[in-house]
Amino acid sequence: MHTQTRLRHGVVTRHGHPPHHVRIAAHAELISLVVMLANLFTVHLKSVSSLMGPTHGCAYLFVVIATWRLEEATTAAKLLAVVPGAGGLLALRRLDTAGPGRAQPKEVIPS
Repeated sequence: MHTQTRLRHGVVTRHGHPPHHVRIAAHAELISLVVMLANLFTVHLKSVSSLMGPTHGCAYLFVVIATWRLEEATTAAKLLAVVPGAGGLLALRRLDTAGPGRAQPKEVIPS
C-alpha cells in the first residue's frame, strides 16, 4: 500500500497505515484480556489479575483515545475502538481499509 506523507502546522502526518503505537496498544488490549480470562478460568492467581487488569484498562483507554484523535479515522473506526477486547483490532482493520492511500476503482466508460 502506498503511504502519503504530509506536513501540516509543522507536524508530519503519515497516511495509509495506522500509527505504530495504536497497533501495539490494540494487540496489548487483546492479549491482556486473553491472559485475564485464562487466569480466571484456570488457577485464578491474584498477582496475574492485579497486573493484567490495569494493563488491559490502560491499553483499552489508549486505543480509544488515540483512535478518536486520528485525523484519518472514520466514524466507524472510532465506534469500533470503543468495543472492549477486540475493538482495537477491529478499528485497525477499518483504518487499514479506509485510508486515503487506498486505490480507488476507476469508472469504466463504455466505448
